[in-house]
Amino acid sequence: MLLWGAGRGVPPRAFCIPRHKGETEARPGRGHTHIHDGSPVLLTPATQAGVPPCPPSRGASRPPWAALDPQPGPGAAGANPTPRRFQKMPPSLPATINIREPRWDQSTFQGRAKHFFMVTDPRNLLLSGATLEEARRVVEDYRAGRIPPGLTEDQLWKAKYIYDSAFHPDTGEKMLLVGRMSAQVPMNMTITGCMLTFYRTTPAVLFWQWVNQSFNAVVNYTNRSGDAPITPSQLGTAYVSATTGAVVTALGLKSLTKHLPAIIGRYVPFAAVAAANCINIPLMRQRELKLGIPVTDENGNRLGESTAAAQKAIFQVVVSRIGMAAPAMAIPPVIMNVLEKRAFLKRYPYLNAPLQVGLVGFCLVFATPLCCALFPQKSSMPVSRLEPEVQARIREKDPQLETVYFNKGL
Repeated sequence: MLLWGAGRGVPPRAFCIPRHKGETEARPGRGHTHIHDGSPVLLTPATQAGVPPCPPSRGASRPPWAALDPQPGPGAAGANPTPRRFQKMPPSLPATINIREPRWDQSTFQGRAKHFFMVTDPRNLLLSGATLEEARRVVEDYRAGRIPPGLTEDQLWKAKYIYDSAFHPDTGEKMLLVGRMSAQVPMNMTITGCMLTFYRTTPAVLFWQWVNQSFNAVVNYTNRSGDAPITPSQLGTAYVSATTGAVVTALGLKSLTKHLPAIIGRYVPFAAVAAANCINIPLMRQRELKLGIPVTDENGNRLGESTAAAQKAIFQVVVSRIGMAAPAMAIPPVIMNVLEKRAFLKRYPYLNAPLQVGLVGFCLVFATPLCCALFPQKSSMPVSRLEPEVQARIREKDPQLETVYFNKGL
């Protein structure tokens, strides 16, 4: 399309704007314009002069050179933009980032909390299989020294946490969906909410305690160690023992609280869960209590195995698990006890369970990562508190060593 304009003392000028199919395109020195449907339109010699050449129209796409000439920003009028082929590429990501360790400083509570908020993020459950495989490819390529061009550090860490949320750290196999750490909040909020809602009858207590311990067994199996896997007999023993302990505790306390205020009865499920954790975790890790767990120096050099370190590790995990359940099973009963006396819930009793589940979920979103962060994953203890024979072996290797480290587990 030609736009003509003439001012006083200013020679006529022609402007060419490329258009889509069916519109004109001016060509200098040819005496006509090309119509995209193939029919020419003649221009007079007077109108040919000064008509600038137009780039060939390619539908709605930009001209071929447009990719090389970025648009100037504000105030850049008259600047000579540098073609993209001459622009400096972003620096390549270094191959020295240790993605086998968490991103944040694990010696501080804040760093551990940030790490576990990422690990337990329920949104990871919604990721597609293609996204998980892409994260696996990025992580494995980086570990092998193959760095995709344009990969940023934030993208690398995001891929690392997506990978960790779905694949076993030792075997590399994709984990069961309900056994992943990202499933802890949605699964526990449903089970715990129902335990707190349906606690009045014996069949309901039996059923929901059984569901809870079945879920715990799936989590323990899914997150089993690749170096010292849980045997079927160990898994079965821990499952039966924890379920029995939880049911006996729940039914025993339920019978004792019949004549006490209703609010006391609401805490029976919490007591049952705490008792089950005290039984389940030591049984699942009985091999460590018998043979010990590896202890290392600050640089990760293995010094031996210690049962004293195993006892401390299991104690820390039990405290974390009970602390994880405490807010979700202690706060909602107080709120629900007040709400049930209001006319609203008396009029709509079917809202009891959804409200309970929602309150539990809100508590678990914060309690789960914060309680996982109570103790460092790489815990420590003085050499003087180890078994005498382990102390003697360590003194032979390094007489000056005062502290050893170990992985406490989850």
